[in-house]
Amino acid sequence: MSKKNEQDKEKTLNKPKKEDALSVDSDQVITDLDKDSEKENQNSKKPKKETKSTKKTKVEVSADDSVKIYLKEIGKVDLLTADQEKELALTIRTGTPEEAKEASDKLITANLRLVVSIAKKYLGRGMSFLDLVQEGNMGLMKAVEKFDPDKGFKFSTYATWWIRQAITRSIADQARTIRIPVHMVETINKLTKVSRSLLQLLGREPTALEIAAAMNITEAKVIEIQKIAQDPVSLETPIGEEDDSLLGDFIEDTNAVQPLEAAEQNVLSDEIQKVLDTLSPREKMVILLRYGLKDKKPKTLEEVGKVFNVTRERIRQIEAKALRKLKHPSKLIYLQDFR
Repeated sequence: MSKKNEQDKEKTLNKPKKEDALSVDSDQVITDLDKDSEKENQNSKKPKKETKSTKKTKVEVSADDSVKIYLKEIGKVDLLTADQEKELALTIRTGTPEEAKEASDKLITANLRLVVSIAKKYLGRGMSFLDLVQEGNMGLMKAVEKFDPDKGFKFSTYATWWIRQAITRSIADQARTIRIPVHMVETINKLTKVSRSLLQLLGREPTALEIAAAMNITEAKVIEIQKIAQDPVSLETPIGEEDDSLLGDFIEDTNAVQPLEAAEQNVLSDEIQKVLDTLSPREKMVILLRYGLKDKKPKTLEEVGKVFNVTRERIRQIEAKALRKLKHPSKLIYLQDFR
């Protein structure tokens, strides 16, 4: 065999097959990201008429250079055979610190495409593609650390579990305003898959009872899971054709005081002040402190006594005298309109 034929054969052996699960089509990933971005835009607001500037911006955002560069770089790394993976894993466990680090880096770098292929499946879950890849890479590093070649598993099979776990946990922790436990995220994902299957089978949205029967759980549990799965909506979400209003502007504040009620409270406060002004300064202060009329924090006899440096019994006497004065008909005339 000629030297040229041997070189061609070697190139053929080292070249990853197209159907390999770890191979990454960078154009397809970019397309998936664009589709996901378009869905988010459609859900967030009505489509607007595109100008030349908006079209240019859309193209620039779609062709994310950082994603393309990353995919191109990891695509240059040759895939490893099962024997090579075992050899590297053995070096990590038994080699010197320098040898172990070098072997670990090789095993991680050769499997970055696996992370990308898994991360693509979690697009549209509230995290950007690069964030998903970053979290998946953390899971990959954990897999390299824990991998035991003696148990007979392929590294990619073992690493897939760690990568998925890292991504789903990150989605649970970071993608929502309200944190959802990891086990609940898995339950929500299962319910979503069952719902989609029933939708295709029935030709309509399945009821909670039908989903419950398919998942072998109660209808109440399905409803509970569906409520947890709902994404929270920010009060800062822009709405309207011009996006000049916020969602929070249209939600009634149930704690806000109505104008008429506020006016009545102000008048009542003024009349109470007039009645209290008929007392001596000491009596007035005792009533204010005892009933929290000054700071909305009622104080005990003992606490008021410390303020005036007298006993609690003396404060009780002052309070009783002040209340007798306030109950006099000449004082109640101020408050008769508020009875």
